[in-house]
Amino acid sequence: MLESRRIYLPPLSLIGPGAINDLGEELKSLPYKKALFVTDNVLVKIGVAQKVIDVIKASGVEVVMYDHVQPNPTVKNVNEGLEMLHEHNCDFILTLGGGSPQDCGKAIGILATNGGEINEYEGIHKSLKKSLPLIAINTTAGTASEVTINYVITDEVRHIKMVMVDKNCLVSIAVNDPVLMLGKPAALTAATGMDALTHAIETYITKGAFAWSDTLALSAIKLIYKSLEKAVKNGSDLEARSHMAWGQFIAGQAFSNAGLGYVHSMAHQLGGMYDLPHGVANAILLPHVERFNIPSCAHKLKKVARAMGISVLDMSDLEGANAAIEAIEKLSKAVGIPSGLGELGVKEEDFEEMAKNALLDVCTGGNPREVTLEDTIAIYKAAM
Repeated sequence: MLESRRIYLPPLSLIGPGAINDLGEELKSLPYKKALFVTDNVLVKIGVAQKVIDVIKASGVEVVMYDHVQPNPTVKNVNEGLEMLHEHNCDFILTLGGGSPQDCGKAIGILATNGGEINEYEGIHKSLKKSLPLIAINTTAGTASEVTINYVITDEVRHIKMVMVDKNCLVSIAVNDPVLMLGKPAALTAATGMDALTHAIETYITKGAFAWSDTLALSAIKLIYKSLEKAVKNGSDLEARSHMAWGQFIAGQAFSNAGLGYVHSMAHQLGGMYDLPHGVANAILLPHVERFNIPSCAHKLKKVARAMGISVLDMSDLEGANAAIEAIEKLSKAVGIPSGLGELGVKEEDFEEMAKNALLDVCTGGNPREVTLEDTIAIYKAAM
């Protein structure tokens, strides 16, 4: 409790049913005139983007749309969006979607004020200037990019995900309106929800954890574990969607300030190599990595089990840790996550290259147990 900490949070967060309308009122008081609206074509096709654009335009702001963001945003996406921003003289960036549009928008914002190529910013706090103003509207309960100092961009040439941790990418306003999350496909809800659960669990056991992040992480685990299956089974359950929005929101604040671990390091490689959904990769790897981590954090994994509602009073730390992992596996199965990487076309011949890159990932240093190349390959094999 005597250590000093830096806590990075958006200056303003709007959360809860109807929060998008609050953003409209907020925009009226801001000096912004023209937004680069970064989203994906799915949200355009189902009409969510237009609903948001109507709110924005009603506030007197012009909108220029870039809707080609891929599920794992690429360097090409960033460069295309940046070119459009300059072409139309946009004075701020507004993102709509899950982590993909949010991350792409952050990258565009950093390049808009700092220049250069996006690969120059891979790593920790590489930019010198604050991003062009960013407003992030979240539509999935998962990545929490709208509240973090992190973003991830895929390098299509090297087939790797570049992880950027940068205080200058923090958004000005974060919006989490669960109404915008209603009716989303079950598979997307499951994948993004398991991503949020992974954030909460990894943050709780990471080397960088501290009292504040622990409190947030455990609260997030409770909310997500009791609500995710309900949201998957009934996409119109506003209460479940609201609980998931809050769960991912506070998990994001926790990991943005405490760090993550080796689940993310390994999952990033699956995204870079195979373009797999990040949440699915996390969900498959989570129990296997935490099983590996037990020798270093069994006592904390036991508390994870308790946060999931498991009675651990008469359990040893080891028993409690195993109960947590079994509960994670049970939830994954209940929400339809594939049972292994083999189902997704992953090949053992790629394990060594992915393992080498995982060891270099920015999240690796936060893992509670030291990991070797051989350990990593063994975990990938166990997850097949």
